[in-house]
Amino acid sequence: MIEYIKNKEILLAVIIRADYRQKEGIEFFTPTNSTQQIGCVCHKKGTVVAAHVHNKIKREVFYTHETLIMKSGRVRVDFYDNNKNYVVSNEIEKGDVILFTDGAHGFKYLEDTQLIEIKQGPYLKTEDKIRFKGIKDDEVLLK
Repeated sequence: MIEYIKNKEILLAVIIRADYRQKEGIEFFTPTNSTQQIGCVCHKKGTVVAAHVHNKIKREVFYTHETLIMKSGRVRVDFYDNNKNYVVSNEIEKGDVILFTDGAHGFKYLEDTQLIEIKQGPYLKTEDKIRFKGIKDDEVLLK
């Protein structure tokens, strides 16, 4: 299953659930203008993809998009708009993948968790993000 987390018409995140299955081919779940793309590639045994190199193309990126691959555990993700207003929460667990595309987010680890994080670089530790006080547990609205 693919889930789209939105605030009005703004896409905040794409969640690819562990149980997602695709028959064959390539399907992307993000708009073509997204600065980070996520999709699924599914080919039959024996398929050959020609060796290739990606062209050096200058791109302008204004925000860091993050992708998390959940190896184990369970995490509550709290979604906010760009003005730090709370929108909704959702849980991700082992096998799920999430791409954050806009807005802000926070986490509460509900179990011991191991995840892999992928994001654009270079990472500017002191300039890359603004931390703020998130919601309390009794304010959570689970999607």
